[in-house]
Amino acid sequence: MRNIHQRYVREAYDAQGLLTDFSIEYPEDFSFAYHVVDDIAAAEPDRPAMVWLNPEGEEHLFSFGDMKHWSDKTASFLAECGVGAGDMVMVILRRHYQFWFVALALDKLGAVIVPATFMLKEHDLDYRVNSASIETIICTDVGEIADTVDAALPLCPTLKRLLLVNGAGGGLTSPERIAALKSDESVAPGKPFDPFTACGAVLSGSDGLCATRVARAGWTDFNAGVSAASADFSPRDTKAADPMIMYFSSGTSGNPKMVLHNSSYALGHLGTAKHWQNVKSDGGLHFTIADTGWGKAVWGKLYGQWLMEACVTTYDFDRFNGDEICALVERYRVSTLCCPPTMYRLIMQGNVERYDLSSLEYCVTAGEALNPDLFESWKRLTGLFLTEGFGQTETTVAVANIVGMVPKPGSMGRPIPLYDVHILDEEGNECPSGATGEICVAYDVSAPPPGIMLEYYRDPAKTAEAIRDGWYHTGDTAWRDEDGYFWYVGRNDDVIKSSGYRISPFEIESVLLTHPAVCECAVTGVPDELRGTAVKATIVLAEGYAASDGLTRQIQEYMKEQTAPYKYPRVIDYVLALPKTVNGKVRRAAIRAADEQGAVAAERRAPEEFGG
Repeated sequence: MRNIHQRYVREAYDAQGLLTDFSIEYPEDFSFAYHVVDDIAAAEPDRPAMVWLNPEGEEHLFSFGDMKHWSDKTASFLAECGVGAGDMVMVILRRHYQFWFVALALDKLGAVIVPATFMLKEHDLDYRVNSASIETIICTDVGEIADTVDAALPLCPTLKRLLLVNGAGGGLTSPERIAALKSDESVAPGKPFDPFTACGAVLSGSDGLCATRVARAGWTDFNAGVSAASADFSPRDTKAADPMIMYFSSGTSGNPKMVLHNSSYALGHLGTAKHWQNVKSDGGLHFTIADTGWGKAVWGKLYGQWLMEACVTTYDFDRFNGDEICALVERYRVSTLCCPPTMYRLIMQGNVERYDLSSLEYCVTAGEALNPDLFESWKRLTGLFLTEGFGQTETTVAVANIVGMVPKPGSMGRPIPLYDVHILDEEGNECPSGATGEICVAYDVSAPPPGIMLEYYRDPAKTAEAIRDGWYHTGDTAWRDEDGYFWYVGRNDDVIKSSGYRISPFEIESVLLTHPAVCECAVTGVPDELRGTAVKATIVLAEGYAASDGLTRQIQEYMKEQTAPYKYPRVIDYVLALPKTVNGKVRRAAIRAADEQGAVAAERRAPEEFGG
């Protein structure tokens, strides 16, 4: 290990070893692919970069030398297809290893990667492609997303090229077929290899990389093209200030915003990997559970980790299963783990006690607020704190319980020294301790902070709304305690304003989860003639409980005892499952949208019926 990241940072620590100062510097021509991955590959080609596997039984250990080789071949292929500097390229590749080849290749070409989820529908693709003038889509054949692209194609005149990746199963293969793939017969010597149907264990080994083929009208076979392409790729001129990656970030209303970052975004994730996730550079293995269509994937599977010369784990699954994740931690001796609170909770609801999780040295969580009960439960199980962090698609980690801090259950920590973060009121004044305000990051438009977005692409009005008066306004609210720890309240749109009170959904959810009948929950606001807005709880019941008026009264009385009377949920809706993103984050916006369409299943009762 050469501590390559130290070329780009200045750090200072106090006598207790806690980070006190952290800044980033980089050359004008900085490129993550050239200056980090290729540099490591030249010096230590065999250094492990990624352990990749899927439920079908295919496994690969990629070195940094492998990543350089395959990204050069991918860059050659994409250049032959006509992809060039400044092009916006939409990439829908689930957790396939080809995503990493593409991400590095586009960086080498000076093109902009636009990751997207396989969950998109026709109208989603139509909006995204036309808004960003997407010319190229690189897409998986796993699932139905290629069908969706074809259906949207007539509405997307800018699209010039469609590249299809055979995902070799991608976790969608039936359990029976997977069992056969892993059996001795399925990999018997001399067994005919059909590249159009092959998947699983038959592909294991270096010869299996990009071995599968696909034929679809109007599409070019990505794996075939990359396999045939030259590995002798001539480096292109790059500029760190040029756009590198763009995400579509959905808000609570309106169309998604296009969040544009330059190459400093990669360097900003040094704070994510080194000072929050505490990745282990030599002998460690980091595991972030995220699909590549979401920003959290590059938070935990690419930029910061490889700047730290660390190895990451990727599991190309379809449906989250806590037992499978525990088995992987045990099998590969994962040292650091990152996933949203919901996934930790699902792990706890499984057979977690059957697995050896002793290799874990550090566990972090983000994406939604961490409830104190989960914090304590994980500590009892593993002996480890869940160290919370806060950031957005527009940022890297900005507030966190960094290495060396003692977390407070329920607090997301303190601002990392890379950013100047404050809690401001509606007039732009600093909020005193205990007062709720908006989380804001100091922002100089002439020299944007490394890791903070450049702009909302092609939307100067929304950019001006978010970046103004020397601040980036996150739209998230919190309060600060006397020790400087931040406590999350919610999105501006999530905070419930009822009878003149501002109520945090997270606070109510944290208390609800301590009731034995509540397995999962989400708190939102619903219209109320008397109060303007009433608190509503959408609840997934724990095993052994059934929805009833009596249970509703019991939960409400319990909440009155545990919180201020005005905070208890006056409306309770029981559901089998909460709407979530592919990464397990609860989608309160979907619940609100259903309510607005008259889909509230709970009966609204007069407040006096329950003594409220």
